[in-house]
Amino acid sequence: MLPVLAAVLHLALSQGETDTTVAVRQGQRLDFSNFGGSVVVKTWRQNAIRIRANHSSRARIQVSTDGPRVSIEARGRHGRALVDYDILAPTWMAVSVQGSPESEVTIEGTEAEVSVETVEGAIRVVGGRGNISLHSVEGDVTLEGAQGHIEVNTVDGSIRLKNCTGDIRAETVDGDVMLEEIESADVSVGSVDGGISYAGTLKDGGRYRFQTHDGDLDIAVPERTNATVSVATFDGILDASFPLPLKGKTKHRSSFTLGSGSARIELESFDGTIRLRRPNEMTQRKEE
Repeated sequence: MLPVLAAVLHLALSQGETDTTVAVRQGQRLDFSNFGGSVVVKTWRQNAIRIRANHSSRARIQVSTDGPRVSIEARGRHGRALVDYDILAPTWMAVSVQGSPESEVTIEGTEAEVSVETVEGAIRVVGGRGNISLHSVEGDVTLEGAQGHIEVNTVDGSIRLKNCTGDIRAETVDGDVMLEEIESADVSVGSVDGGISYAGTLKDGGRYRFQTHDGDLDIAVPERTNATVSVATFDGILDASFPLPLKGKTKHRSSFTLGSGSARIELESFDGTIRLRRPNEMTQRKEE
């Protein structure tokens, strides 16, 4: 049986380890803030959160279970404390993490909304449903198996999305963006100094935009795709492994229509090659 706990707990053991379990209610949200260190959240089927943390003996872990949020904060003698968290949370529970510098975040198995913001540290999420928002200033971001409205960005790092379904927005300043096994009718991807690779659906009536300033575009185009495609490049080339019915070609722009032209695809690289390949050719190229 879970212990009866007050709305706010202050937890710390002399050796710098905390291990406690608190009951939660359906609809509550897990909220991390003001920590430095790593946080790992995995899921289980119980309506409870198990909090395991490593920290200095002077740190205090504050847990609040009052209201719609279950908040976890770490406090040291002089403010923020360096804490490494290992958490078990219900699969239905939404997770929000706002990390301090040098915070790495891993979330696995959730079937709810996810929001993560870090300054310097990688983000890795497996799962997620609904609104998925992942932001890092300096760190790589990886998202797998998510469904919903997806927004991912980083300033100095790469982005990888795999087996994701829903509207997608992905942006980075200095890094590559790779999207694999994507099911979407609305995709917008941008990078200033990096390449972009996309392998996924190009649905009738969909909207797809891929833009990089100093990098290549590698786009998988399934057979029987119905799309109107516009291509823009200042100092690059368009390279396709299948015939393109080009029209309206100028020095820096061209366009063509595949099938009925139902979808809209925009491809832009200021200084890079734009490659169009069949999906099986993308796989072969990756393996090489």
